[in-house]
Amino acid sequence: MSTLPADLLYGAYARERLATMPPPADAEAFALAYHLLQLASLLVTDLETRIHRPRGLTLAGFRLLFKLWLLGPTQPVRLAEISAMSRSAVTNAVNTLERGGLAERRPSPADRRAVVVVLTAAGETAVREAFAEQARREQEWFAALGEAEREQLTGLLTRILRARPADVP
Repeated sequence: MSTLPADLLYGAYARERLATMPPPADAEAFALAYHLLQLASLLVTDLETRIHRPRGLTLAGFRLLFKLWLLGPTQPVRLAEISAMSRSAVTNAVNTLERGGLAERRPSPADRRAVVVVLTAAGETAVREAFAEQARREQEWFAALGEAEREQLTGLLTRILRARPADVP
């Protein structure tokens, strides 16, 4: 009996089956996408359930807080652009953060017709604490890789993201 988790067993099985099929089946592209999706799903679920939900946040809410922490006051449209979120999703997340006292909308100093989202003091405390805990958990997730391997994987993923299909924002 194998000691591999069921998702990895299935991935190996599917890859083997696809390797025997004619194009457009591509066993290697499948395996890469399958493992990336599995990792992303497991990582998101883990971070949300262990770190963010107990703090009353979602991972999306944390991501916005984190961006505001690094960038300072930011227009919602910019948050949507750099978060791969729709404007309506950003609006909903900001509404939730506002209700929780973690962020607020203010008129933009550069353009009084525009609005920027800023962290409150409670929001800054929340993001600092959640970030510290998430950073520790990320280190656990990627401990199987050495520093050079992490850098290489990051470079490869960045290359894929840069070369994404033209119809993907």
